[in-house]
Amino acid sequence: MTKSVLTAIGAKPLPQDTHSCWSCGSMRAAHFCESCGKVQPPVPVDYFSFFGLPPKLNLDVAALEKDFYDLSRKLHPDLNATTERAEQEWSLEQSSMLNDAYRTLKDPLKRTAYLLHLEGVELEEQSKSATEQARATGEIKKQIVPPDLLEEVFELNIQLEELRMDKKMGDDDPALIAEIGKQKLALEAKHEELLQELQTYWKTWDGLIDRSQAGNPATSEERAQVRNKMVDVLNRRNYIRNLVRDVNEAMEN
Repeated sequence: MTKSVLTAIGAKPLPQDTHSCWSCGSMRAAHFCESCGKVQPPVPVDYFSFFGLPPKLNLDVAALEKDFYDLSRKLHPDLNATTERAEQEWSLEQSSMLNDAYRTLKDPLKRTAYLLHLEGVELEEQSKSATEQARATGEIKKQIVPPDLLEEVFELNIQLEELRMDKKMGDDDPALIAEIGKQKLALEAKHEELLQELQTYWKTWDGLIDRSQAGNPATSEERAQVRNKMVDVLNRRNYIRNLVRDVNEAMEN
């Protein structure tokens, strides 16, 4: 069972309305004081909240980029090199998180994985853990074949093994290479189709966010249903990506 970092669907607001500037006492903005311009102590929030955004998957990337550069100009450590030591440290921390948040949110797939992380799903950690275990035991890393790919993956693996054997023997089978090439194109097309499927779940998720902000909170079951569908699509895309990589390696070696 996963545990969501988000206590409810909706961004955790930065406490700008309850904090005053440490320097001039004015009501501060999220990351700096709008009155005196001083950088403020960092507040532990998620990347969406850092930019004052709800945790939605369809974002205005152009607006995100504009906010990034606006904040960069105010928070950059070089601009605060002559300030008090504490403010210099805050500037470094704020700038570091700004860069991390921007790199993550501007990429739709990284954004999705990050949102799932907030929902308690560690896709990357699961993959790393399996890889480390395989290296430690000397076993081949096991991957679960998506059910809809079982038959074609079985056939493709046989063809790849034949291709590897042909290369070892110095033989050349143009028909086999052409067939594997067709399989690769089909996999790449499916990889793209899965991205389109994922985008439909982004819309569903964002609908839950909008509904929650309108005063009708989404239930944990509704969150989990959409989340699990996104996880399934990402797992299938990752499997196909790795399979295409294996095909490329077999054809190039």
